[in-house]
Amino acid sequence: MASESSNGTWTEVVTMSDRIRALSARAYRFEGGWVRVAYPRDLFEPGSLPQVWSSIAGNVFGMKALRGLRLEDVYWPRWLVDSFPGPGRGISGLREIMKVEGRPLLATVPKPKVGMTTEEHVRAAVEVWSGGVDLLKDDENLTDQPFNRFEERVRETLRARDAVEAETGERKSYLVNITAPYREMERRARLVSDLGGEFVMVDILTSGWSALQSIRELCADLGLAIHAHRAFHAAFTRNPRHGVSMKVVAESARLAGVDTLHVGTVVGKLVSPVEEVRALARILRDPKSDEDPDLRLLRKDWGSLKPALPVSSGGLHPGLMPDVIRILGRDIMIQAGGGVMGHPDGPRAGAAAVRRAVEAVVAGETLEDAARDSPELRRALEHWGRLRPV
Repeated sequence: MASESSNGTWTEVVTMSDRIRALSARAYRFEGGWVRVAYPRDLFEPGSLPQVWSSIAGNVFGMKALRGLRLEDVYWPRWLVDSFPGPGRGISGLREIMKVEGRPLLATVPKPKVGMTTEEHVRAAVEVWSGGVDLLKDDENLTDQPFNRFEERVRETLRARDAVEAETGERKSYLVNITAPYREMERRARLVSDLGGEFVMVDILTSGWSALQSIRELCADLGLAIHAHRAFHAAFTRNPRHGVSMKVVAESARLAGVDTLHVGTVVGKLVSPVEEVRALARILRDPKSDEDPDLRLLRKDWGSLKPALPVSSGGLHPGLMPDVIRILGRDIMIQAGGGVMGHPDGPRAGAAAVRRAVEAVVAGETLEDAARDSPELRRALEHWGRLRPV
């Protein structure tokens, strides 16, 4: 594997020399089924995630000699880390945009997640913002469909955002999914900026590392933060015996410069083991960390790169807020879709219930005590209790 991912092939070649052989990768430490491989610095192009991934996660996965191969983690040397920009806003910058301190940021996706008209989408936005949610988020596959055109949706939603801000006195914003071929992503990002938006959302894996790095550069010019969705990741992260771990995806995303990234919930509807979720939060937030054998996490030093905000999403509702905050802390974004839109009394009540639940956890209250002065939270607890979706 070390040979194939550096400068070897299936047979001896007459053009090999001692100088070239010195660039070969080396398998140097064996721990049960895990092997550490070291690569010479000169094999890599600084600042290029596509090239790095093509090297360490390329042809090796298709070799007949393998029944399974897993890239579990990467040690990123400082010279390579320093060649990337990292998050443009980071956690403190996001909190400054939203004027929210001391609690998680709250987001929701209108449901049904695709199929709503622009008018229905805007109406849902007004409801959840007015109920206390900070951010509206597009679904990962809502972009520019006949029933809900991109430009109209963004224009009308941001206009409604301004009205809700004036009414509530709170900052509100919109995570706009610009995922598309790159030139269209660029056009959409410029439109969001022109219309007064602060965020764009990118499905980073289906768009690709090259597109993400280019969008990060554009967003720096436009003053936009990047919300990263990890759609498609489980196709290669879920099998523990083959593929690439979500840790490597999160590390690459922080290098490329996303400001937020979905990491799982542990208690929600998606596969997300607690060890992995905590490891992902450390990768995104910590300035540096020691090796952690229990998490199969190598040493990290992110230098001057800003921290990114972990996003907990997928099957969340008010009754799960204590678990999510216990597992991930306060420096997170909590995105509850069905747990807001599915509230028996409607999305405004659902938003109010999530907001009150989060404030209760931060204040050290139980949800039951908080529900005494919040009919929205009381109804949510009656409806879902502490249900963990399966």
